[in-house]
Formats: sequence, structure tokens, C-alpha cells
Amino acid sequence: MSEKIYAFFLRLYPDHFRQEYGDEALQLFRDRARDERGFFSRLRLWMDLLFDLTVSLPREYFHFPAPRAVTSAPQPVRGIPSFHVLQNEPLRPGALLSGGVLSLVALTTCWLSLISVVGPYHPAVRPPQGSSSSESSSPSRSFQPNQGDSASTSGRYAVPGGNLDPVERKRILAATISNLKEHYVDRDAAQKMASALAAHESHGDYDAVADRAAFAVLLTQQMHEINPDRHLTFEYFQDPLPPQPPAQPTGVSPQYRDAMKQQNCTFEKVELLPHNIGYLKFNSFPDPEVCRVEAMAAMTYVNHADVVIFDLRDNRGGSPEMVQLLGAYLFDHPEYWYNPREATSAQSWTQSPVPGSDLAGKPIFILTSSRTISGAEQFSYNLKMLKRATLVGETTGGAAHAGVFHRLDDHFGIGIPEVKSINPYSDNDWAETGVAPDVQISAPNALDAALKLARARLAKK
Repeated sequence: MSEKIYAFFLRLYPDHFRQEYGDEALQLFRDRARDERGFFSRLRLWMDLLFDLTVSLPREYFHFPAPRAVTSAPQPVRGIPSFHVLQNEPLRPGALLSGGVLSLVALTTCWLSLISVVGPYHPAVRPPQGSSSSESSSPSRSFQPNQGDSASTSGRYAVPGGNLDPVERKRILAATISNLKEHYVDRDAAQKMASALAAHESHGDYDAVADRAAFAVLLTQQMHEINPDRHLTFEYFQDPLPPQPPAQPTGVSPQYRDAMKQQNCTFEKVELLPHNIGYLKFNSFPDPEVCRVEAMAAMTYVNHADVVIFDLRDNRGGSPEMVQLLGAYLFDHPEYWYNPREATSAQSWTQSPVPGSDLAGKPIFILTSSRTISGAEQFSYNLKMLKRATLVGETTGGAAHAGVFHRLDDHFGIGIPEVKSINPYSDNDWAETGVAPDVQISAPNALDAALKLARARLAKK
């Protein structure tokens, strides 16, 4: 692109200049562009070029050189021309003026060329797929991890929200308070948050808030001041939220079954690597109703490996039942399996041991990246907290999706945790913060690092 722009500038010079110096000047530009890399070096190169254009271009037109005598053989040009073509006479005002105008045109052309290549930046927030329809305490839907999307909370994305008029603000605030009281799992905390929001309104604390996105951030912060629950979020969506979806039939859709069949249930690689290291790369946790056989076959294939590596760097989550099913292979006794989306019950323990599984007690490594979210984070979090696996790679995306989304209107909604799940490991899970790896390394290098660790672990045996 830079060479084409410079070649365009050369065409502004008279024919006699291009014939005599064009090839040498273009080659000199190529050499400098190759050697002078980096922002400041390239900036200096283009400043030299524009300065030369300002000075030399009018000189070539207003001071046309005398014709050369024709000889039997053309004389070679001695030396390589520089960017500057100057003579001893002082520049006339007209030459400086025309050169300045041409330089301004050239600079504008460069800028427009860069804009056309890069394009402007437009931040966007993607709303969740489907939600409720009523204006206040409407029917709700759970944040489903198997969709593979992280709900965009207003507290993390500064998207201009447009004007918020007092009538809309009052209506949204009333709907928020109503939903908190009705749905939040801790009724005492819900009453305290509702009272605090009402007090802020009565004191006029929201009168100066005219931006919708800023209003969403403020309400989330004020609720967290009373009750620091990361799963409780008040959200603004720039694009209109979809209306109430039709009632979904129970069971798995035929489209989902067909997609899983075509994608081998997202199991991308299942193989035994040198040193008897099992390697499984799968990009979701598919519904066991559809993919139980494929999942069991994958685990059976690596059953006699000495070490197993789960590659979840591109895993976008999925069915909690599949997360728990695969985790069960790694224990010789039932183990509590934390799930922030479900109330703790008798089903919260793994169905371990799995008949025929030899994987209990064997070293486990999990590869993670910033793209690892939701159910893949649950798998990684539980095995890390149980000290059953070593995580290698990057901190995960931080999409816990523990609440139920209540649509308030076309642009606002609130995610409310409605069940109580016991986290025996810490006060917080991976919501927003992600799961930190035990070995921090860039995602592309995570497999090599895990293989080295696995070989070292085997050498100790």
C-alpha cells in the first residue's frame, strides 16, 4: 500500500523527472521502507517524503531544465538521487504556495487510504438469544451455558446508551425493584437492595443520569454495595431485545441432533500421543441425551493412558450434565460437583466410580484460553479446586451464567440468581474473573507446555 501511494506521488512530477529519476527514487523508497520499521521510523520516512514533495514538485514545474544534447549513446546517471531535488536559487512564493497545497492533498490521501483499509471501530453488545416479553415481572429464562455466549453485562461494556428520560427511568427502576423482591434467592438481601434503590430515587440521585448504559452500570454498582453477588447484574443492550419466544418443546430438537452428528459431538481430536499420553480436544459439552455414546467412547479410548490432557481452549460450554458425566471418570468415589446454576441436591455428586474406568488418580492436565467459557469453566474450576487437575494456559473468559434473565423492556433486563448453590471452595466462583491457570502461558503454547509437564511427571514414576 505504501509503495503504491509513493508511486502515485511520483506521477505528479513532470515526464522528464520521472524518466530520469523515477526508477531510482522508487527503489530508494523500497529500501528505506524495508529498513525503517516501527511507527516512528515510518513516520519519519513519510515526513521526509512530504517535505521533499513540498519543495521539489513546484521547483520541477517552475524551473524546467534546459534540454540535453542528444548523443549517440545515453550517459548513465552518476550516483543515486535523494528525495530532495534542490537548486541554488531561492524559492518563489508561488512555488511554496502550490507545494503546500499539494502536500495537504497528499496527506489527506494517505489518511483516507488508511481509513478505507482499517475501517472505523463500532463497539456492539449482543443480547441473549431469546427472553421474556412483559414490561416488568415477566416470565424468565435461564442463562443457558450450552449456547456458548457470554451475556454482555453493562458493567463491562461502555456502550453509549442514548438519552434516558425521567418517565422511562422511573418505570425501569420500579420493574427492577419488583423483580428483586419476587425472584432473588435471598429475600432479606432483596428487600435491602430494593429499599436502597428506592432511597436513591427519592433523594434525586438518578436525576443527573441521562445515559442508559451509565444508568445500568450505576444500578449494578449500587446493588453490589448492599449485596456483592457477581451473578446479580442489571443490563443494558444497545440492540432491541427479542420478544417473548414461543414455548419450547421439551427434549432435544432435530436440528441439534443433526448438528451434533455432523460435528462428531464436537470431539475434534481423541488420540494417544507418545509416552502414552491421552489427548482429547472437544469444543463443547454436548447434551448426553444425544452424545452420551460418543463421550463414553472418547473416555474409553484414553482409559489406559498414563496421563490425560483435556484441550478446552476452544470450548464454549454446554450441558452441565455432560460436564458432570466426564468429571465422574476421574474419581474413584462420589465427589461434590459445584454448579452455580442449580440448587445443591442429591444430584450434585458425581456418579463415581464409573465401571471400567482406570483414570481415577492419573495425572490430568487441562488446557485453557480466554475463549474457554461457561461449562468448560465449571469443569476446569471443579477439578482445580479438588486438586485433581493442573490447568495450563490463560485465564478463562469468566462466564458463569448463574442467574435467570428477566426482560424489563426492549433494552433493559436483570439477571437474578434464583437458587442457592453451595460453593465449598471459596466465596466466589469464576463469574467475571475467570479461572486462573496453575501454569500461565499463552494459549498457542499451552499444549507444548502441558506435554513437557506430563513427561516430567511420568519420568518421576
